[in-house]
Amino acid sequence: MSKVGLVFVPAWGAGHITSMLEFARRLLLAAATGTRRFSITVLLIKPPSRDFSSTSLSHMRSLSSAGLDVRFHRLPELDPPEHTDGPEDFISLYFQLHKPHVKAAIIASSSPVPISAILIDFFATPLIDVAHELSLPAYVYFSSNSLMLGLILHLPVLDAAAAETPTELDRAGGDYYIEVPGVVRLPWGLMPSPFLDRKSRGYAWFVYHGRRFREAEGIVVNTAAEIEPAYLSALAEGRFVVAEGGGPAMPKVYPVGPVLSLGDGGGDAEGGAGGRECVVWLDKQPEGSVVFLCFGSGGCFGAHQVKEMAAGLERSGHRFLWCVRSMVVDGSNRQIVDANPDEVLPQGFLERTKDRGMVWPSWAPQVEILSHRAVGGFVTHCGWNSCLEGLWFGVPMLAWPLYAEQHLNQVLMVRDLEVAVGLEVDRKGGNFVAAGELERGVRCLMGEEGRRVRAKVGEMRLASRKAVEGQGGSSYMNLKQLAEDLVCLSVAQGAQQ
Repeated sequence: MSKVGLVFVPAWGAGHITSMLEFARRLLLAAATGTRRFSITVLLIKPPSRDFSSTSLSHMRSLSSAGLDVRFHRLPELDPPEHTDGPEDFISLYFQLHKPHVKAAIIASSSPVPISAILIDFFATPLIDVAHELSLPAYVYFSSNSLMLGLILHLPVLDAAAAETPTELDRAGGDYYIEVPGVVRLPWGLMPSPFLDRKSRGYAWFVYHGRRFREAEGIVVNTAAEIEPAYLSALAEGRFVVAEGGGPAMPKVYPVGPVLSLGDGGGDAEGGAGGRECVVWLDKQPEGSVVFLCFGSGGCFGAHQVKEMAAGLERSGHRFLWCVRSMVVDGSNRQIVDANPDEVLPQGFLERTKDRGMVWPSWAPQVEILSHRAVGGFVTHCGWNSCLEGLWFGVPMLAWPLYAEQHLNQVLMVRDLEVAVGLEVDRKGGNFVAAGELERGVRCLMGEEGRRVRAKVGEMRLASRKAVEGQGGSSYMNLKQLAEDLVCLSVAQGAQQ
């Protein structure tokens, strides 16, 4: 049986690579019963400061041992770019520097199975040039939601308008709203930080990515019609890009989410056996009684914020499991490490709350915790993977966005889906939340006021599972359609040779 060769190029961040690897697994399984199966080569770009996280490495091992046709190829290490003005600038430029190595690796991977397409992380759009040079179609894997995808596609439209009337975009963050007529209207200040500085290189890269997305053969997005029906319809109709005129048409969008790694490869790699202690503690708590606080792989707070959080949790009166991490700074490198509770928490806090709370100073097995019967609320940074996990397990959320597109995700969770309670976050003050505001949020989420949120998230739990499970789910059908489209491309390429 002949195979269709694909090359995947993920970003190295845990939230990016684990999502793309899980998507690779699902695509391989979707084609397993077809007339032509897939063979996937994953090109790995080493993180600039250290190796891949334990969680990412665990996903690689799990996928390699699953009996699927997938292999990993590490690209040559390069010196990281210097003098960048933010993570978006750094990541995009780092991908650009890898273009010759990606091209060489694709050529080397074309035997014995010819490569028919490449699939790249959404920060890797410079690699579309490589696809053009090799006459290959490129697909973008967008690990966030369709609202964010649409706004990036719309940014070149706004940028072109601002070039003629600079006052609007240049005063963004005040009373200016970003509006796509008939689709969405949002305060500009909710956008990711690079959007707020039109003179920054991060902003220039997002404009660049928004233009390059339109050159892709298709965009695979980690959401579902059951989660974002209006935004996905607007994307399909080209309403985010229609005002720009000219250039490539809107590529086909494949919503295939929720793409979540919930099995052996996804949960407990980083925490190891030690992560079980907090789960054992949960086993002793009443059903639905515990608030779980966890802020992702990059989430940690300064001493003042930690003290405010402790005060808010103590005054709320509710049970809690709180993941507290610390940051070590070594020159330009920052690393999240295990915290020492005695050093970061207010004096006497652990003793006063020992009967109803647990402070976990290390990595926490988030999937296992969210699936636990004792967990009744989730205080989250609104990273998209965490939002999807909250929906999947039907856990109502308290939204505390920190960076990237998380302030937009808060709007999606609180306003559009009504599955979360929003916290009042001082973005200009480093996303600070006062003790009284956290206390209010926890009481609201866990009390009578949170009844509607609990009902809504229960509905979304069923809807998100229906999307990917069974023959009729929207995301399942989109995945099968993508597999068919890739096979058709391969057949067409073979006919031309």
